[in-house]
Amino acid sequence: MKVPGFGLSDKALRTREQPISYLMAAAVGNPDLISLAAGLVDYESLPIEVSHSLSGQILQDAKAGRIALQYGTTPGLKQLREALLAHLCKMEECEAADLGLTADNCVVTAGSQQALYIISDLLVNPGDIVITSAPTYFVYTGTLSSLGAEVLTVPMDDSGMRTDLLEELLEDLERTGRLDRVKIIYEVSYYQNPSGLSLSTERREHMVRLARRFSKHHRILVIDDAAYRELRYDGPTWPGIKRFDPENRFTATCMTFSKPFAAGYKTGYAFLPDDLVDPFLQQKGNHDFGSCNFAQHLIHRALNDGTYQTHVEKVRAAYRLKRDAMVDALAECMGDLRDEVSWTRPSGGLYVWLTLPECIDTGRDQWLFGRCLEKGVLYVPGAYCYASDPAPINRIRLSYGVVDPTSIREGVRRLAAAVREALQHDPATGRGGAARSQPTA
Repeated sequence: MKVPGFGLSDKALRTREQPISYLMAAAVGNPDLISLAAGLVDYESLPIEVSHSLSGQILQDAKAGRIALQYGTTPGLKQLREALLAHLCKMEECEAADLGLTADNCVVTAGSQQALYIISDLLVNPGDIVITSAPTYFVYTGTLSSLGAEVLTVPMDDSGMRTDLLEELLEDLERTGRLDRVKIIYEVSYYQNPSGLSLSTERREHMVRLARRFSKHHRILVIDDAAYRELRYDGPTWPGIKRFDPENRFTATCMTFSKPFAAGYKTGYAFLPDDLVDPFLQQKGNHDFGSCNFAQHLIHRALNDGTYQTHVEKVRAAYRLKRDAMVDALAECMGDLRDEVSWTRPSGGLYVWLTLPECIDTGRDQWLFGRCLEKGVLYVPGAYCYASDPAPINRIRLSYGVVDPTSIREGVRRLAAAVREALQHDPATGRGGAARSQPTA
C-alpha cells in the first residue's frame, strides 16, 4: 500500500522557496564564483574582538552570566529596550514624547524579519491587500504570499515610492469598494533593498498622511523597514517615517543589528503602536517566548559603553570602500554603454540596481544568467524584486556586502563581459547579431 503524503496546510502550500536560497547554494557550491547576489555582511568587519570582550565581561560575573544564560522575556530585556528607545531618539534628534513612544512600545525580535512576519500575520487575512513599492524587498513579498495577501505595487523613482501614485491607487481602491481590504503600506525607507535608493522627506510625510486619510474602515499601518538606516556613507539624511506620526498610531518601525553589528546575533527590534504591542507579544510567545537573551545582554553592553557606535563607524568605512569599488568598476567596465545601461549610486546600504537594455532578459533561466555562471559571477535577477506582473526583465540587483573590493571589481568585469556578449547574442541560434533589433517590452 502506497503511503500518502502529508496534508499540508493552505499556508504551507502558498509558501514557495525563496529565490535567495538557490543563489546562496550556487555560491557555496562553487568556491571560485564571485557572488554579487546575496546581501550577506562583510566578514572582515564582524565584531570578533568586541564580542569576545563583552561576552567575557558577562561570563566573568557569575550573577550576570547566569542571568544572561537564563530565559529572557517575550518583549525583550527591559534595559535594552530602554537603550533602543534612546538610540532611536538620538537618530531622530528628538525626545521620546515627540514620537509618542515609551520603552514598552519596543519589542526585541529574532532579526527584523521576524518583526515583519508577526506584524503581517497579525493584520493580514487571505485576500487582504498590502501595498509596496516596485521594486521591493522580495523576502517580505514571499512572506505575504504565504499569508495569502494580494500585493499591489507603486512605481518608484530616485526619491523612493511615488506617493502621488500611491494616493491615486488608494483613491481607486476606495472607488471600487476595496479600500476595506488594505491593511499595510510597506517601504524600505533607507538605501532600499534592492535599488539602494531612499524615500524623500516629503514622501515620508505624505505616506503617513495618506495612511491617516484612508483609514476609514480600520487603521492602515505603514511599516517602515529601516534595516539599513545606520549604514549611511555620504549624502543627505532623512527623518524616520515615525517622525511624522507623533501620536504613534499609524506606523511601525523595524530595525536590526544584523547589518550594522553582527548578523550572527540574529537580533532586531520594532517600535509598535500601543494597541499592536499585546497582540504582537501573544504571537511572538507562540513563536519563541523571547529572543536570544545572551545576545540581548551583550548588545545592551555594547550600546551603553560606546562599543556599538565605534563598531558602526568601522562598518561604514568598510562598506563605503566596497560601494566605491562597485560603482567605479561599473563606470570603468560599462561606462561606454551609458546610453543603454544605467545604475544607481547608493549613499548607504548594500545594493546597486543595474538596468540593462530591454533586449536582455536577466532571468535565472535565461542566457545571460547562465553565461555569468560560466564566467564565475552571480547576481540577483531583478524580476524577483517585483511583487506583481509584468515585471521588467532587464534589471539586476548587485550586492557589495560580502565580497572584498578586489573581487567586486573582478566580478563586475566578468558581468560586463557577459552583458557585451548578450548584446550580440541571438537566443534562437546561440550566435550573435539579433538581440539589439528585437527589444522585449
